[in-house]
Amino acid sequence: MTFEDLEPRSGRGATLTALSREDLDLYSVEELNERIEALQAEIARARAAIDGKQAKKNAADALFNFRP
Repeated sequence: MTFEDLEPRSGRGATLTALSREDLDLYSVEELNERIEALQAEIARARAAIDGKQAKKNAADALFNFRP
């Protein structure tokens, strides 16, 4: 066990908040483009998670919906 294991985890959205507060003037154009690509990949991952959750919800609704 390390000391890192004993530290409290950051709250939900803490990383996103930190990203939004970061000073972008310190980055080059190339680094900013890489950042945009990484953020777009994260958006795609979030959208895929939403699609998966929506599909599960729709399946549950169809299974438990007894109305014609």
